Amino acid sequence: MIGREFRGIGVFLFSISGIINVLALTGAFYMLQIYDRALTSGSIPTLAALSVLAIGLYLFQGLFDVVRAQVLVRIGARLDRLLAPIAHRVTVDMPRFGFSTSEALERGRDVDTLRGFMGSQGPMALFDMPWVPMYLAFVYFLHPMLGAVTLGGAFVLTLLTIWTELRSRKLSLASQQANVTRGAIADSNARNAEILKAMGFVDRAVDRFSLANAEHLALQTKTTDIVSTYGAFSRVFRLLLQSSLLGMGAYFTIQGQMSAGAIIAVSVAATRALAPIDLAIGNWKGVISARTAYARLRETIVALSGATKPLDLPPPKDSVKIEKITVAAPGTGRILLSEVALEVKAGQALGLIGPSGGGKSTLNRAIAGIWPALRGNIRLDDADLSQWDGAEIGKHVGYLPQEVALLDASIIENISRLAPVRDPAAIIAATKAAGIHEMIVRLPDGYDTQLGPMGTALSAGQRQRIGLARALYGDPFLVILDEPNAFLDAEGEQALNKAIAGIRARGGIVIVAAHRPSVLAEVDLVAVLQNGRVTAFGPKSEVISNSAPKMPVNAPAAAPRAQPALVLAGVARKSSAGEGA
Repeated sequence: MIGREFRGIGVFLFSISGIINVLALTGAFYMLQIYDRALTSGSIPTLAALSVLAIGLYLFQGLFDVVRAQVLVRIGARLDRLLAPIAHRVTVDMPRFGFSTSEALERGRDVDTLRGFMGSQGPMALFDMPWVPMYLAFVYFLHPMLGAVTLGGAFVLTLLTIWTELRSRKLSLASQQANVTRGAIADSNARNAEILKAMGFVDRAVDRFSLANAEHLALQTKTTDIVSTYGAFSRVFRLLLQSSLLGMGAYFTIQGQMSAGAIIAVSVAATRALAPIDLAIGNWKGVISARTAYARLRETIVALSGATKPLDLPPPKDSVKIEKITVAAPGTGRILLSEVALEVKAGQALGLIGPSGGGKSTLNRAIAGIWPALRGNIRLDDADLSQWDGAEIGKHVGYLPQEVALLDASIIENISRLAPVRDPAAIIAATKAAGIHEMIVRLPDGYDTQLGPMGTALSAGQRQRIGLARALYGDPFLVILDEPNAFLDAEGEQALNKAIAGIRARGGIVIVAAHRPSVLAEVDLVAVLQNGRVTAFGPKSEVISNSAPKMPVNAPAAAPRAQPALVLAGVARKSSAGEGA
């Protein structure tokens, strides 16, 4: 796609580079004519005419150079506009597959690298290289031996370029990976700043970052040393070659084989012939970085282009079916759920209970489409999740994760899911259902209150209730709640249960994972998850009737396997209230 998009521009740049390189021979021709015509004739008008012509040609060369540079900068900006949204989409998607935030952000940095390279000297050197034979031919025309020496110099510089590539490629990749590791540690430290400060191990966290930073700096230094060393060699060799050509030119002039003006012309043309190679070596680190960034972005585009947009299906209204799904943890591959099968119909609410680490949150992530199932199917109205368009299915799903994350935006933007056209009635209905409308309007800026990074301006309970309002926005058919009452007070829990009852009353489905049994007051189905398997599933009254309150609901997952009856501690005590609600 990128090739087709920019092929025409590439041809234009190649053509304009040809014009620039032809005009770059102005200096050689000017010196040739000055020494061989103006000086020998002693004609001032000839000197003036040649000078005016040379000035005009230099101005044209400068103009075309400016045009090429501006076109390259605009290509970089155009690539950014084209690739940045795609890269950011991948950035948003990567963490749910086990990648760190730093690794996810690498795609965005790739776009910056590519844009920065297009505005550097690197592309100009690459566009000038195909025109090197023209300068070699010019030098050869003046004297074959000098042309052969210049060709030999170009060959040596080309070998230096290839050797620079071979020596720096692996180091550059290793340096980039070390940079990702360093970024991951920095991101982890920033997200856990409160813990580091409160428990006094900021210094140890900084030391851990320092070790990763030192490794990155060592690799980067080695890479830079290689590029700069060979760059210095190429510059010294070019100067030596230029002086050699002057000396040989003087010798051939003394022998009467060439004119005095040809000496200067050869020096100017040879310098211009070798300059692109020298410039490429000096900018080779940028060339490697840009090439690596382009390769990753190209893979990303190819992967995304292979995905076709599914047919828009009618809104779900009947059921959610979980058919023997197996789910593994992204990144580690450890199996967290195995052969889980459930079915919930419209108007029902399913409570997920069991020990910590039993698989409740994993099941919720799988149902929400966050973590893919290795085997089995998750179906809305018999259509597998893969048959739904991501944006379309989002209209019918509400999700409240265990760790509520709010966008660095206003309350209204968070609740409306960044909707371009806001529906005030739907927003207020969602906040009232979450029992938070009165709290919001009491804030100085009301619904326009900016939450800041991670919503830290609010308490944990307030963030959770805003997250609940976001999940309820638009009356989605399926609402998935993971520990929705973890930070709620009695009033908040009452509003939560009322919201669950409201979803059921309008024919929706609620799936709620809980350790505290009070949130199960409005559910009619209960599933017990232990060690990644469903050990009990059915109507709440039947499951609870077999329970005995001998183990807390949030018992550690490492505890010996318990009978379903034993993991419903506390639920039995709430059964009468729950059934009556």
